[in-house]
Amino acid sequence: MGFWADARSIAKRDPAARSVLHVALLYPGVRAVADHRVAHFLYNAHFYFLARWVSQYSRFWTGIEIHPGAKIGKELFIDHGMGVVIGETAEVGDHCTIYHGVTLGGTGKVKEKRHPTLGNRVLVGSGAQILGPFKVGDNAMIGANAVVLSEVPEGATVVGVPGRMVRLAGASLHNRAEELDQTAIPDPVYQELCKIMHRIAVLERMQGAANGPDCPEPPSSEPSSEDAP
Repeated sequence: MGFWADARSIAKRDPAARSVLHVALLYPGVRAVADHRVAHFLYNAHFYFLARWVSQYSRFWTGIEIHPGAKIGKELFIDHGMGVVIGETAEVGDHCTIYHGVTLGGTGKVKEKRHPTLGNRVLVGSGAQILGPFKVGDNAMIGANAVVLSEVPEGATVVGVPGRMVRLAGASLHNRAEELDQTAIPDPVYQELCKIMHRIAVLERMQGAANGPDCPEPPSSEPSSEDAP
């Protein structure tokens, strides 16, 4: 039931899907998640070698590497999927969408929790890197190629390197695949530069007012023609 539920969910969320059967048979993300559920069962049963073999076999055919120890919720949509890596202690909530090239990676060499946890209905854009043992809140959206190194609040939109929060909406959103408009997301670096330029302009106006209109020009450090020998 989980396999077909995943396929039906993806067919509803992907405008390119022709049918549920089309999704079930031809989408690498569906196969990767189905293989992972087998590998995760074997991992929990302490058949670690066999679990990892299933994981690597799936990686060979789909280009998606999910460690057998990772915890995956229901109806995960891995779109295209090539280059997706999900680490051992990563956790992915329900109804999430992950595009190609995404890494849910770890930091350090400790055996404990070292990979991120995604809440429910999280959307992660292509090429994004989420690194570390923190949580990305429900309904959050991570922009393409963002590098996220710290916790993301519920409903937030994060872009840039390192990731910066550019939008925060507390309302619950369900159709996540159509709501991360990459062309409409503000550039946080540009915003900071605008703030700096505005501050410089204000300081220059304040300095001009303090000097007054009759303030002479500061003396030049270059020698004048009268000083020449």
